[in-house]
Amino acid sequence: MKPAARVLVIKLSALGDFVLAAGPFAAIRAHHAGARITLLTTAPYADFARRSPWFDDVWVDSRPPIWRIGALLALARRLRAGRFDMVYDLQTSDRSGFYFRLMGRPPWSGIARGCAYPQSDPARETMHTVERQADQLAIAGIPRVGPPDLSWARADTARFALPGRYALLVPGGAPHRPAKRWPAERFAVLARHLAARGIAPALLGTEADTAAIDAIRAACPAAISLLGRTDLFDIVALARDAAGAVGNDSGPMHLIAAAGCASVVLFSAESDPALCAPRGRVTVLRRDDLAALDPAPVLAATATWATETRG
Repeated sequence: MKPAARVLVIKLSALGDFVLAAGPFAAIRAHHAGARITLLTTAPYADFARRSPWFDDVWVDSRPPIWRIGALLALARRLRAGRFDMVYDLQTSDRSGFYFRLMGRPPWSGIARGCAYPQSDPARETMHTVERQADQLAIAGIPRVGPPDLSWARADTARFALPGRYALLVPGGAPHRPAKRWPAERFAVLARHLAARGIAPALLGTEADTAAIDAIRAACPAAISLLGRTDLFDIVALARDAAGAVGNDSGPMHLIAAAGCASVVLFSAESDPALCAPRGRVTVLRRDDLAALDPAPVLAATATWATETRG
């Protein structure tokens, strides 16, 4: 078979899923070393992808609704004009399956009906994302997928003026899923505990996390707010030098874990860590209702941070 010259990879969202796809991205790049590889993604991840070593082009999908016929036709024309020899659908959603038909059914790895390399085993639904995507690529002839490697992602974090020893706390999460959040007052207990050990708590979040971060800082004045000040590159760079991190099941915790940081990730009944937990030096703590998670096991999970050696 003639090697593919033009390859399309589809990964639209969300941040945690995008990070878990870093291993497959690298595997596709290695397998198609001489090809021109294009990523179709959404705007929040475009800059990160453009600066990665995996892609030659990055296209932004605005995900127009079905009733916007003009926008869909424009997307179809662009996708067809790419004349892709191979498509890896790592989104495997109804939308990306629809793109298979929009593009005229090119050679395709995914779950779209009638595609050349289907991952049709129902067991895929019970696999962690990492194993599921590795299995998908194996079916398409890529036998090995390594762990995420974000060593290329760099940022100058000196502007944050953090002390020599700090930990990252991520008290936020998707605004529409409040059940995935450990209460702010519990994060405050953790922040005070870390500060008493000489580890400065550095709080990451977006505008939607303002109330939680304000509550933590009110209870622990030693906590440092980085609210709204970090991009994806900053989070990776901060994670490399952090003593550790604690956070809710969220995209930033995937970035932090992929950077090699010792991470404690908190799960509720809203999501299943067996399917989607960050990978790396990760401790998962789960309660059906995170309000029932006492600080004690979280504090215990951070106990080795003072003496643990990175590497």
